[in-house]
Amino acid sequence: MRPLLSPDAIHPAIKETVSAYHSDIVQEVIQAVAADGVVVVGMKQNPIVKKARKSLQVAGIEFTYLEYGSYTSQWHKRLALKMWSGWATFPMIFVDQMLIGGNAELQALLKDPDAQSSSLKRI
Repeated sequence: MRPLLSPDAIHPAIKETVSAYHSDIVQEVIQAVAADGVVVVGMKQNPIVKKARKSLQVAGIEFTYLEYGSYTSQWHKRLALKMWSGWATFPMIFVDQMLIGGNAELQALLKDPDAQSSSLKRI
């Protein structure tokens, strides 16, 4: 398991700066994850994000898509999401309020007929 910096190891003078870093974007994702069964967080021009979305569409699985910039824009917003989730790449895919990973992990779940997630069960 990747070690995380303890909140006690952050100096009081910067705690607010750390916790407020693009918190609006993090809250937007938290709200979507709480409200919807499947959420894909991605960015423009990323072919892996497009593959994940296409796979969900082909499987007939409804999802919410949140897009934050492209390779050259809004990187700071995506950084806040990476810091929050601990997942370093896009897409970030959430199923039943749990981060399942990215496209490779999604493909494995879609191929598994015994997938535990009700939101990914085929109709």
